[in-house]
Amino acid sequence: MSEKPRVLLHVCCAPCAVHPARALADEGYAVTGLFYNPNIHPAAEYLRRRDALRSFAARLGLASVIFKDRGYEPREWMRRVAFREENRCFFCYQMRLEKTAFIARAGGYDFFSSTLLYSRRQKHETIAALGRDLDGGGKARFLYRDFREGWSEGVETSKRLGIYRQDYCGCLLSEAERRLPPGR
Repeated sequence: MSEKPRVLLHVCCAPCAVHPARALADEGYAVTGLFYNPNIHPAAEYLRRRDALRSFAARLGLASVIFKDRGYEPREWMRRVAFREENRCFFCYQMRLEKTAFIARAGGYDFFSSTLLYSRRQKHETIAALGRDLDGGGKARFLYRDFREGWSEGVETSKRLGIYRQDYCGCLLSEAERRLPPGR
């Protein structure tokens, strides 16, 4: 009997993990989550999202989750996006996917992917292209899936389970865009 292929799934938040984790498990993968998100602001929001994932990980189909709390370095994220605000999402995705690929290779995973591919609000093609660029060519290959097909299921399930649902991607700039009136 062969062992299931192992995938390290970068998780931005618990609601976005609902569909991807289940879909990958249904495909026969052993799914480990990775919570690495130095973009999330403020720290209280980071902790709230982390704790929601910790509480619901098993119910979402994650075999285990690696929490990179030591990797929560908002200053590093700010340095990466400073003076690049218009293209900040690219640098944010790059930072998180690079870490995911590195940990996947170091941990002997067969594949890596991200729940960022689930959100209808993220730049899907940019995320997919970055993942392909980081593909290990035999060591922790990038596993592309268009998880957006499960958007409605994920939203309904997360609401039914009472999983904390945030209303912005996590970064300081997205929160300001969400909360402040246009043309301020």
